[in-house]
Amino acid sequence: MPYPYVLLSAAVSLDGYLDDTGPERLLLSSPADFDRVDEVRASVDAILIGAGTIRADNPRLLVNSPERRAARTAEGRPAYPLKVTVTATGDLDPAANFWHTGGEKLVYTTDKGAERATRALGRSADVVPLGPGLDWRALLEHLHDVRGVRRLMVEGGGTVHTQLLQQGLADELQLVLAPLFVGDPAAPRLFGPGDYQGGRLRLTETRRIEDVVLMRYEPTAPGTGPVATAADHHWLRTACDLAALCPPSGTAFSVGAVVVAADGTELARGHSREAGDPVAHAEEAALAKLGPADPRLAGATVYSSLEPCSRRASRPAPCAELILRAGVRRVVTAWREPDTFVTAADGSGVLRGAGVDVVLLPEHEARAKAPNAHLLS
Repeated sequence: MPYPYVLLSAAVSLDGYLDDTGPERLLLSSPADFDRVDEVRASVDAILIGAGTIRADNPRLLVNSPERRAARTAEGRPAYPLKVTVTATGDLDPAANFWHTGGEKLVYTTDKGAERATRALGRSADVVPLGPGLDWRALLEHLHDVRGVRRLMVEGGGTVHTQLLQQGLADELQLVLAPLFVGDPAAPRLFGPGDYQGGRLRLTETRRIEDVVLMRYEPTAPGTGPVATAADHHWLRTACDLAALCPPSGTAFSVGAVVVAADGTELARGHSREAGDPVAHAEEAALAKLGPADPRLAGATVYSSLEPCSRRASRPAPCAELILRAGVRRVVTAWREPDTFVTAADGSGVLRGAGVDVVLLPEHEARAKAPNAHLLS
């Protein structure tokens, strides 16, 4: 199901601690970086923090710039983003600044916590129970489908950041490093212990802001099994973009494909009719750039804008068979093959029948179809 784009935002000291809490709070960001954060807040549809951060920091979470608020309203958006918090117990202080500043407020909690939160807050916020436990995927789906949130900024705390990153639900991490040592063992850390996705994050930007440094990262390691991660969406968008590079054809689809190792390393990419070959398929072109004995293929994921073909007339081996021969055990695609050229094509079924995990992400279907519009009219 579609989720919002999830952006984690935090400032840390050189020894890895988050902003300190308490009456004499240590601020790690600089004035210029606070203005950058204000700019990011103005760009998103919602801002989320954990209930523990409300209790510890009592934040207002506002867009402070009148000009930015005016720009939002000129675009037909509320002056302030939706403010969201998450609590398992429903233990919320109705006097906190969070409830009395800005625009709409939303609480996600458990069935049991919903009763307590509703009693405490009354009409100050909408309270949404998620069942007996907190389910981040159900939360994000509700934000996207019911509240129309497309971009979500998550400002903490450490537990929330940890859970989203561990579950592969963070699309981006914006980390500000401050030139300070906290040294307090009781100070909160940005991330807690546990299992994280393997591989290295991709560094997409570094920027000096007064005396702090902003670093932006994207997770790149594919998911495992049938559950999609934010990185899966990133790589599938890349495959769909590659389809736009295909020379146009009236007798074949334009498709893009990317092969990605388990640690997030891109191994190869390809697109239909690549290098002047009029019958080359995207997966075929990508896999041909790798040695058949490459040990990374066994843990790799193939991303294809259109499901791999199960039958073809132009070559002896369809792409589903090529994927099986390569030893790949996971495929992510955006679009099931229509009957335009092959009736009842079912490359996904062929792959699943051989034990391959096939993940369909239909929210990218329109992007995959775009370079093929002339074939579908």
